[in-house]
Amino acid sequence: MAKNTLKRSLNARHIRFMALGSAIGTGLFYGSADAIKMAGPSVLLAYMMGGLAAFVIMRALGEMAVNNPKSSSFSLYAEQYLGPMAGYVIGWTYCFEILIVAIADVTAFGVYMGVWFPEVPHWIWVLSIVLIIGSINLMSVHVFGELEFWFSFFKVATIILMILVGVGVIVWGIGNGGKPTGIQNLWVNGGFFSHGILGMILSLQVVMFAYGGIEIIGITAGEAKDPKKSIPKAINSVPLRILVFYVGTLFVIMSIFPWNQIGTQGSPFVLTFQHIGITVAAGILNFVVITASVSAINSDVFGVGRMLNGMAEQGHSPKMLNKISQRGAPWVSVLFMMMAMLIAVYLNYIMPDKVFLVIASLATFATVFVWIMILFSQISFRCSLTKEEKKKLEFPLLGGVITSAIGIVFLVFIMVLIGCFPSTRISLFMGCVWLILLILSYYLKIFYQKKSKI
Repeated sequence: MAKNTLKRSLNARHIRFMALGSAIGTGLFYGSADAIKMAGPSVLLAYMMGGLAAFVIMRALGEMAVNNPKSSSFSLYAEQYLGPMAGYVIGWTYCFEILIVAIADVTAFGVYMGVWFPEVPHWIWVLSIVLIIGSINLMSVHVFGELEFWFSFFKVATIILMILVGVGVIVWGIGNGGKPTGIQNLWVNGGFFSHGILGMILSLQVVMFAYGGIEIIGITAGEAKDPKKSIPKAINSVPLRILVFYVGTLFVIMSIFPWNQIGTQGSPFVLTFQHIGITVAAGILNFVVITASVSAINSDVFGVGRMLNGMAEQGHSPKMLNKISQRGAPWVSVLFMMMAMLIAVYLNYIMPDKVFLVIASLATFATVFVWIMILFSQISFRCSLTKEEKKKLEFPLLGGVITSAIGIVFLVFIMVLIGCFPSTRISLFMGCVWLILLILSYYLKIFYQKKSKI
């Protein structure tokens, strides 16, 4: 009986919107409030810097994915170019990262639903969305890709509409009694650098959380139609769009609404339009951020399911996680992710509101570590090639090793920033403990494997 395998049913349209769906979610709609509080209007520059770093990561990953499209996870690249332990550590850290991001995403989903149904406990909504998303991921990858496309397309289209409406408020005063708000809010409340350049720099550790998930493009290689064409198209189109959505939307929000009045109780988007009296728009936007959360959670479950499946093939996770249904879905991995996400149900029952920042910083640590390992993998990959082979690369990272090295320095700096805040410092400690435990577990695995052969 032939073994079921992953099916190549994802095209460039699916992959492009999957990356958008993963990156444009909680970090923008909910987490941006914390970043704004830290930096003021200069957070726009922080998002630009973060977007540039994310693009470098995507291009480095794209270079390896196009060269070896048979792989279904970047954990395999780390194993090939850095060694088995690197593949083990990056794979499990990615799963840890996305699980934390998913917990943040489902937490935000509960908050958004609470706007409409304040009497219903958040954990009820969290449990519901975990079950719904799990069911979607047990379908064929083509069905998943189509649903993710429409989830992402809807929120992207509405964000563009919101930007256009925002421009109408800023220029013509639409919905504000005919009084244009202008853009003076970007500098009248303490200046553009309201907390100095240092405030803008410190906000980077929250900003980078927003871009977490873009590395999912490296996981789609195993299920992409014609990956040598679809992956480059997807990678090249995503960064500009992400920058437009992040920078454009926050520019509109902070122009209409004084940045120092934007809190973390709910989405800054919804609060902005409620403030100027557009109640219908606020309701629509709340629906959009709910859709965005669902889209992000959908991508989270997909990413972990495929990573665990790929690691099972490498011998880095239990063999049972390698099982694939007739529809081409790694069903055991998906069920594992669903059970892990149920942790969020309990956390939403006990956690205070401020825990979101700690969750975001913990996810940032894991995200940044994974990105650093991707860049090291790319450097090792490049160093393994001859001059002729380097010239034949179909989708090379511009600047090659030098660009990756600069990216690593920047990401290490982000790690340092996480340790600068008392509220997020614990995330750095927990992240380091996680890596130590992973390395110990790897050597323990090797020990038992050798013992079993004796």
